[in-house]
Amino acid sequence: MTTQDQDSLFNRIGGKAAVNAAVDKMYEKILKDPVLQPFFTGLDMARLRRSQASFMVMAFGGPHQYSGADLTKAHAKMAQEKGLSDVHFDAVAKHLKAALTDLNVPASLINEVLTLVGTTRGAVLGKNA
Repeated sequence: MTTQDQDSLFNRIGGKAAVNAAVDKMYEKILKDPVLQPFFTGLDMARLRRSQASFMVMAFGGPHQYSGADLTKAHAKMAQEKGLSDVHFDAVAKHLKAALTDLNVPASLINEVLTLVGTTRGAVLGKNA
C-alpha cells in the first residue's frame, strides 16, 4: 500500500466497513424522509445500497472500481420524470452528514466528504454541459 493509499479519504474514514455503515444509515434516514421517499419507491434497495457503497469507495480513493452508470445517466429518469432538483440533492447530503455524525466520523472528514459530494451536483441533476 502506498502512502497515497494510506492517506486516502477511504482509509481515513475507516475503510469499506465504515462506508457500508454510512450508506446503510444514510438510506435509513432517506427512506423516512417524505421529500425523498417518492424517488425510491419500487427500487431494489439492496442493489442500490451496494452500488452507492461501491461508488463511494471509488470516490473516496478506495480499492474498488465502480462499474455502474455514470451519475448523469443513473439519475436522468428521476430528473426528467420526478423533478429531481437541488432541494433533493441537499436533502440527501443532509442525511449523509447526519449518518456520518451518528457514526462518530470526525467533523473534518465529514466536511471533506460533503465537499466531494458537492462536486457531483451538476452530474446528478443533469446540469453538466
